[in-house]
Amino acid sequence: MRIIEAVILGAVQGITEFLPVSSSGHLTLLQKIFGVSGDGTHGALLFDTMVHAGTAAAVFVVLRKDIWALLKKPIQPLVGCLIIATMPAAVAALLFKDRIEAVFASGLIFGMPFLGAAFLITSLLLVIAEALSRKQERARKRIHVMDAVIIGCLQAAAIIPGVSRSGATLSGALSRNIDRDCAARFSFLLSIPAILGALSLQVVDLASGKADAGIAAAPLVAGTLTATVVGFFSVKLMLKLVRERRLWGFAIYTGVLGVATLILWK
Repeated sequence: MRIIEAVILGAVQGITEFLPVSSSGHLTLLQKIFGVSGDGTHGALLFDTMVHAGTAAAVFVVLRKDIWALLKKPIQPLVGCLIIATMPAAVAALLFKDRIEAVFASGLIFGMPFLGAAFLITSLLLVIAEALSRKQERARKRIHVMDAVIIGCLQAAAIIPGVSRSGATLSGALSRNIDRDCAARFSFLLSIPAILGALSLQVVDLASGKADAGIAAAPLVAGTLTATVVGFFSVKLMLKLVRERRLWGFAIYTGVLGVATLILWK
């Protein structure tokens, strides 16, 4: 992997991890374009692990006050809701992650067209959420247990490349008549265990020798730093966009991307 490729992939990870467009879907597309294998060849797994660490650092910095408030008082309803919302994705990842990756590795018939359909699902979720949120009044500023269950189940669907984690969780929160700022912050707080969980699985694969960790230091550092810096601005931008009701553009983007993927890799 060249440095310029690492910078591009790191920037894409930093942007798409928090914008509702699917980071895994975009990385799948770019790795195909660059000819970077996702099975560990050329150190792809190590690179993915490090750029995920970079985006995790970004959300820690932006939401440091929210995180510190939770750490100072760990016994509170919001912490419980975060735990509840994390569980479906954790179970889904443990049960189905390897099967889903095998589907994408099996060829174009089940790979790229399936990715295109997943982008369209993200687009549909955003359209439905925005439509429902506009009809609702007196948005709630607190997350309830049932909200956490629904948001968590939608996050579980995001283990499929092309289905956006932030898009799914935001859609779930907005459709439940939760205040937009509250919905965005809950989604980003929920990204922390999701990213750390993905990191843990990748570290296990690296430690067990399932993946080749061979990659030069320069592109690894460049990609990680790029993901951190871009991720920082991506989180701040997304918080602003959610408050201003500007998710329709992402719905259009993922819809067009889904159709294009279906056409180009039919």
